[in-house]
Amino acid sequence: MIDPDPHLLIVDDDERIRELLKKFLVRHGFLVSVARDASHARKILSGLEFDLIVLDVMMPGEDGVDLTASLREDITTPILLLTAKSETEDRIKGLEAGADDYLAKPFEPKELLLRINAILRRMPVTEMEAVAPKVLQLGQVRFDIERSELMNSDAPVRLTATEVQLMRIFAEHLREPVSRAKLVEELGRDKGQAQERAVDVQITRLRRKIEADPKQPRYLQTVRGEGYMLAPD
Repeated sequence: MIDPDPHLLIVDDDERIRELLKKFLVRHGFLVSVARDASHARKILSGLEFDLIVLDVMMPGEDGVDLTASLREDITTPILLLTAKSETEDRIKGLEAGADDYLAKPFEPKELLLRINAILRRMPVTEMEAVAPKVLQLGQVRFDIERSELMNSDAPVRLTATEVQLMRIFAEHLREPVSRAKLVEELGRDKGQAQERAVDVQITRLRRKIEADPKQPRYLQTVRGEGYMLAPD
């Protein structure tokens, strides 16, 4: 566990679930705040910063997917979606909205703990040493590996924790294809076709941020039968 203790926000309209998750996560060393719906979550987020948001999808009013998409306009805080829906396409919608991962209900609390820790491990760590930054140039876009910062010309581009980790993985394998299975493994996900499909969604979202034409990617290329490859200038 990192120091200070990570601060989590649990957003769920079920009071029993909120309190059970809060007690469980506090026992495992986290600081935990709770919100009963999207409106309540917005009020809390207006005054506090969190290390991760655990967000239920099925809530009255604004649901978790819509809230995720809205939050992504302003913050890069990792978001883990809790969903009762088992269909792959419903989970894909959450990832497209900007979620970093999802967990289907019902789930074991230990699995939630593992997912949270996996996401937090992917968060960029600020380098304190005065080392010359390593930068990847992608046309008008550049990625500072040391600082985990993406810039388009002089404008900063927000990246989620998962997108930062993807850029770091590709930076370690420049101009070399990385298989979808390898990406799933590096991201700390369970193996399987559903997770590989989730990686495809994350790649699509990342291309929108680094490519002039995401439909005809120049830098983050698909290598047929082998996976994806980053080829900077």
